[in-house]
Amino acid sequence: MILLVLVASILIVFVAIQHYTEETQDYHKERLERKEYAIQRHLHNVLKETSYPVTTEKIPLIFKDEIYRIADVHSLRINLYDLEGTLLISSKASFSNENSLKCLSAEVLNGVSNQAAHRVIEISQENGETFQSSYSYITDQKFKPLAILNLPYLENEEFFSRELDEFLERISYTYLFVLLVAISIAFILSKYITKSLKTISDKMNMTRLEMRNEKINIDDTSEEISTLVSSYNSMIDELEESAVKLARSEREQAWREMAKQVAHEIKNPLTPMRLTVQNFQRKFDHNDADIYKKVDEYSKTLIQQIDTMSSIASAFSNFAKMPAQQNETLNVVKIVRLALEIFNEDYIIFSADEDEIIAKFDRTQLIRVVTNLVKNGIQAISDERSPQILVHVGLIDSEVVITVADNGVGVSEENRVKVFEPKFTTKTSGMGLGLAMVKNIVETYRGTINFTSEIEKGTVFTVTFPKA
Repeated sequence: MILLVLVASILIVFVAIQHYTEETQDYHKERLERKEYAIQRHLHNVLKETSYPVTTEKIPLIFKDEIYRIADVHSLRINLYDLEGTLLISSKASFSNENSLKCLSAEVLNGVSNQAAHRVIEISQENGETFQSSYSYITDQKFKPLAILNLPYLENEEFFSRELDEFLERISYTYLFVLLVAISIAFILSKYITKSLKTISDKMNMTRLEMRNEKINIDDTSEEISTLVSSYNSMIDELEESAVKLARSEREQAWREMAKQVAHEIKNPLTPMRLTVQNFQRKFDHNDADIYKKVDEYSKTLIQQIDTMSSIASAFSNFAKMPAQQNETLNVVKIVRLALEIFNEDYIIFSADEDEIIAKFDRTQLIRVVTNLVKNGIQAISDERSPQILVHVGLIDSEVVITVADNGVGVSEENRVKVFEPKFTTKTSGMGLGLAMVKNIVETYRGTINFTSEIEKGTVFTVTFPKA
């Protein structure tokens, strides 16, 4: 709309200027013709009333006084030339000093004599002003040419220029008003049109697979917007159905994987238990002098495997159990130091920015987070280097930051995305649930856990959670 108004205003200004230019040219042309006709009639009347012989030689005498009166009546300068182009008389007193205008050019003489109307218009520029000079015959009663009438006509465009300026000024105000109206209407229309689109855009940005999404309800919209809204609402219905199916499928898959993992881990200690029992059954002899010693060895083997199965069950139980938010107010520095006391390794170094950093966290869960990270660091250190684990507690703004850094083998690029996945482990023992459980605990308390690692240089785990 704004572009159309601007283009229309430019075109109208251009057409108006062209129109005024052509109108000015037509006006001056017709005005010169009228004045020429009127002056010729006036000159013929003088010729009818004169007592002098009507000849070319007597022209200066016939119009000696009349030429000034005629020029004054018609407000136009009058020059009379003989048929050879020599000046006979002029209404301008100082004209005799302008030697360049005393004789007519050959082009003018030929044009007057050869054209059917015996009339020539010559246009010239002088001092920035445009002059039209008409040349035509003055004839006697028998239509015999007596002299050549020259009327120098100045095109005074001041009036038309003023009219054009006034017109352009008015049309500028008009189109400025129209432009403002067009901008206002365009703004209102765009707001009306984009309001629905903005609502749809906001709803789309808020669409999440894991949550219930609201449908769009918009009244008084165009047919196209209504179609788009209907498509979005249909998509939301399909998305909810897909989310339900996906969640059910993921839960079933997770339980299947968990069941397979539990079955696999339990089978490992069952095999040596079965072999021990079979061996005891096959070699049992109550008369054997070492029978009590053998029973003790078999019992220890069975108890060891039972303990292994118990630890497996505890690990899966801890992982599956969501930690309850106790929001216990505690000193994080003290609890972390307490968690490190169970380790006998002297290469574990603890440091803290302050002696006391108070936060809300479950005591047991915080100890579990620290011990799992430290165990992970101990297991990552190879035997070929001097081990070192740095545990640090700090406070950044309103968040508690716990870092556990080791100088172990590091995490390879392909394994980085799997570090916090359940069942993932690079060790020959263990079930790969420790870091997954840590991540579960930290995120329950609105915290984050991430790590940086370099191969053969070590890994740094960073746990961050709010104070309250």
